[in-house]
Formats: sequence, C-alpha cells, structure tokens
Amino acid sequence: MNTTLLLATDLSHECEAALVRALHLSQRSQSRLDILHVVDPYLPENTLPALVHAIEEDIDRTLSRLCEHHELKRPAATEIHIVSGVPYAEIIREAYERSASMIIMGTHRKQGQPDLIGGTTLSRVMRRAPCPVVSIPHDGEPDWQDILVPVDFSLASRHTLKEVLMRFPNVRLTLLHAWDMPVAMELCKGTNYQHWRDLERQRLRQQLELETERLMSDLHARPDLELVLQQGDPSQVLLDRLRQQPPDLLALGSHIRVGIGRSTDSLLERLLTETRGDLMLCRTW
Repeated sequence: MNTTLLLATDLSHECEAALVRALHLSQRSQSRLDILHVVDPYLPENTLPALVHAIEEDIDRTLSRLCEHHELKRPAATEIHIVSGVPYAEIIREAYERSASMIIMGTHRKQGQPDLIGGTTLSRVMRRAPCPVVSIPHDGEPDWQDILVPVDFSLASRHTLKEVLMRFPNVRLTLLHAWDMPVAMELCKGTNYQHWRDLERQRLRQQLELETERLMSDLHARPDLELVLQQGDPSQVLLDRLRQQPPDLLALGSHIRVGIGRSTDSLLERLLTETRGDLMLCRTW
C-alpha cells in the first residue's frame, strides 16, 4: 500500500532541512511526497495566479538543488500544492484529505523561549493532526539511527512504540521509563530503602522486557534495544537524558503530559526549544 508524506513549508531556510529529511524518508519507504505551502487568504485575488506560479517554481528549484546536493533521486510521485488559508488548518485538512501517513515540518527554534512556541503553526498542527508529526530543527544524518521512546506501560505508550517499530524496524531503540515515588526522600532515611529500590528497579525492568518482547513478536521486529530505568520526575528525567545523550529522534505519544498551549512551561514546548534532535509526536487515539 502506497503511503503519502506531507511536507508543510513556509519557504524558510529551516524548512529546507525538513525537505531533505522528507526526501530521505520518501526514498527509504518508497512513499509519495506532497509539498504544501499556504498563502495569506487576504491577498488580492488578482495577484494570486502570478504568486502561486512563482512559489511553485521556487519550490521546484529548491527540490532539484537539494536532490543534487545530497545525491538523492527526486521522488517520482511528487505534487507541489499551493492553497490559501490559515496555515495550521490547511495543513491538517490536507493531511486528512490525502490520508497522509506523516507530516514533516521545519522547527523555528526559539532557544530558551518556550512561551513563543505555544501559538505557532507547528504546535497547533501537533495537537490536532490525524497522523504523526515530525519537527526538524536542522540538517542531520541521512537516516535516524538512534531513537528514544519514553514508555510508561500504558496502551497509549504501546501504540507509540508500535508506530516506531513499524516505521523504523532496524534502528537502535532506547526505551526510557521514569518512575517516581512522592515519599522518596523519607524512604531514603530507612535502612531498607536501598534494597527496596533495587528490587523495584528489577521488577520494572522485567515488566518492560516482557511487554517489549510481546510487541516485537507481534510486529516481527528485532531492533537493537536498550532499556533504561531512571528514578525521578518523568519530565525531568527525559530532559536530562536528552541533554546528556541526545538521540537522532525523540518519539512521543500525545498521551504524555505535554500540555502544549496550556502553560508556558509545558513539556513539549520545552522540548521544541531545548532539544537538539528531531521530534515525532504520535497521536494516541
């Protein structure tokens, strides 16, 4: 079954990195690549034909230049589509109408300013899109080799892991599980705390190994897998891991307490401003 990748571009330099990533993914998966640009709906109608033609030519030239520079074949099935409207709404509508398997967008990173992310086109698409959305901050390796997936044993977490294994079965996969005890400081004072913590970590590891093995058997996938269990607040554990050992791609489910658009300090907003790699958000339900 043929799949469609939808690249949403605003013609900026950041979106060139997203286009390169889309070309690599399209070539690897033999997917159709559709390129979408949304123009201002309030432009005079008599200017639109010339503007649309100029934008199509610009995208076509950029596509040819990047294919040549990165030694990539231009996808046989590629459509450049220019529409008028509100960017996030048109991107979501096109994703539904084209049954897109993935939306790819460039990240306009605002380092250390998560409050500027909440109302962006990217954030709105991420919380409403019908398929996984990938944000690309800069040029990276041709293929994702290291993928990090936070897991919490829920059905939603299982769905995210399934999405990753189905799309990228041969990557190095790290599963990160953070477990937190509200009374940890009080327990630390007891003589049996260390023993209890070791037993709890062992129990959690066995549970995670069992659940992962079941899922991989269902999908016939055998990635290079590492299980990491870390005690602490889940959000902080994830951020610390990303700073210390940044992966090529972080894959999150929308069930994670991202809170985007609800507070200036939400997890996803911080991830979009602070992490160095690519980020994929998978819609859970």
